[in-house]
Amino acid sequence: MADVPQRLARCPVVVAPMAGGPSTAGLVIAASAAGALGFLAAGYKTAAAMRAEMDAVEAGSAAPYGVNVFVPGAPTDPAALEDYLAQLEPDAAALGVAPGRPEWSDDDWDAKLAALLAHPPAVASFTFGCPEAGVIAALRAAGSAVWVTVTTPDEAVLAASRGADALCVQGPEAGAHCGTFSAGAGPAEVPLRRLLADVAAVASLPLVAAGAIMSRQDVTSALAAGAVAVQCGTAFLRCLESGAHPLHKAALADPLFPGTAVTWAFTGRPARGLVNRFMLDHPDAPPGYPEVHFATRPLRAAAAAAGDTSRMNLWAGEGYRAATTRSAAEIVAMLADGTG
Repeated sequence: MADVPQRLARCPVVVAPMAGGPSTAGLVIAASAAGALGFLAAGYKTAAAMRAEMDAVEAGSAAPYGVNVFVPGAPTDPAALEDYLAQLEPDAAALGVAPGRPEWSDDDWDAKLAALLAHPPAVASFTFGCPEAGVIAALRAAGSAVWVTVTTPDEAVLAASRGADALCVQGPEAGAHCGTFSAGAGPAEVPLRRLLADVAAVASLPLVAAGAIMSRQDVTSALAAGAVAVQCGTAFLRCLESGAHPLHKAALADPLFPGTAVTWAFTGRPARGLVNRFMLDHPDAPPGYPEVHFATRPLRAAAAAAGDTSRMNLWAGEGYRAATTRSAAEIVAMLADGTG
């Protein structure tokens, strides 16, 4: 835990946890070697798979790293999803699959917490909610710093009251899932710099800024706004060590995708991605995570296998055009040189 602030003082770059494939042990190891703080993404994985990735990181690096876990929400009323499931049928038929079962899951929550307590990483971070104070206290006692992703001052106050060590302040510009505590709430339309000030006014904790940070100038601006570090995901999506699907990497540079938008269509949680046909065809998709995620998973897998980017979730932040195919080390250097 003690090594993390010193590491961020030298290199204020955090490589964001990116669930679903982009975050790999290799990316964490490469980020660590370059001086950044890397994160594994435990979302969608079993506790055993999470621990296997932790072992892989530790076999390749002695540097501190973090693990991000999704906080489970309440189940969704099945009746609220019936219309949307029916709307998915034409997409499923076009791809030659059936929609998945819209099941609720806690994403192996208890087993992941047990694994992190037994083998604590330097940082345990949480998205989609804030763990209870007892969970945070136990993780801190085990040796992990605890970070919580927040998108509003109210969320920041709650996380601070429960004992978080730091807050990852996610602006609406950020790619992939919005870390809001409610699946039905989209990102607040408050730009990152203003959000940092709003959160700093109510919570006296270190702030890590996230949202379309793609250049050294972006890093410097976030630090000047009060952050102690920045968390970058889209900046690393196309890098050599990223596990993102090749079609996803290519789409980030494809002029056929001229912008991003926030959608509930793929997972039932608000998430920013490249605008494609699936997003446009389902503008009124309901909140319902993880049920919608499981319902669309066969469609997304079939689309990827068929090379159909019009029906893939192509997560990206607003600065996606600046993403490069350089190595993680080169991107860290580009972001951090002169800022530590």
